[in-house]
Amino acid sequence: MRVLNKVALVSGGGRGIGAAITKTLASEGAKVVIGDVLEDAGQKTAREITQSGGECIFVRLDVTKESDWATLVDKTVSHFGYINVLVNNAGITARGLVEEITEEDWSRVMEVNVKGCFLGTKACIPQMRAVGGGSIINISSGAAIAPQPNTSGAYSASKGAIRIFTKSTAIQYAVDNIRCNSVHPGPVETDMLNLDRQGDSELAEMKARVPLGRFGSPQDIGYGVLYLASDESSFVTGSELVIDGGRTAQ
Repeated sequence: MRVLNKVALVSGGGRGIGAAITKTLASEGAKVVIGDVLEDAGQKTAREITQSGGECIFVRLDVTKESDWATLVDKTVSHFGYINVLVNNAGITARGLVEEITEEDWSRVMEVNVKGCFLGTKACIPQMRAVGGGSIINISSGAAIAPQPNTSGAYSASKGAIRIFTKSTAIQYAVDNIRCNSVHPGPVETDMLNLDRQGDSELAEMKARVPLGRFGSPQDIGYGVLYLASDESSFVTGSELVIDGGRTAQ
């Protein structure tokens, strides 16, 4: 049990990569809280975990609202007693070249991806400090390192901001034994991967850029988060864990 008795918050934990992260942490002994705007998906994932013997609750969370984060933290501490792992996973994307992105789309991506990450981190740091430390894991993207030609500029910029915000957080809070690292998935088989794609040809082109010759699975990301949440990574902070089949190594 690699994260036994740790209490982990996972934003966007109801489906896709978030659900895989949530289930992986729970299977290794963590008590998990799912925060998500997708109530049906979040409650379903929480039920699946509890039915398999894990501990998990769902709390509705709009990551762009500081009041929602305060409520989530309060309910977590009330239910489980403390917080020592935060996974800022919730995120959205947009499509289109720079000239095609609307101001509204740009702002929405920044609100969810960047502001959401900031608010979650801000809300959980005092709780982690109170218990002597913790681990914050921010889900960024390979697009923060090497965007593909058709990757949205808004998405890449938001994930790049998360990448640097992670390092800033790590430096500022190392004195409190709070670690902060980013995870950079490549193309992963989720609903987001298929969002507005131009048929099978675009997906085939994306896969061709991956040296391992396949898309990742949500579980691949879950295992990486598990390592960063565990004490096995106690000397790792301010780092980037790239899980992309070699795409950004080219």
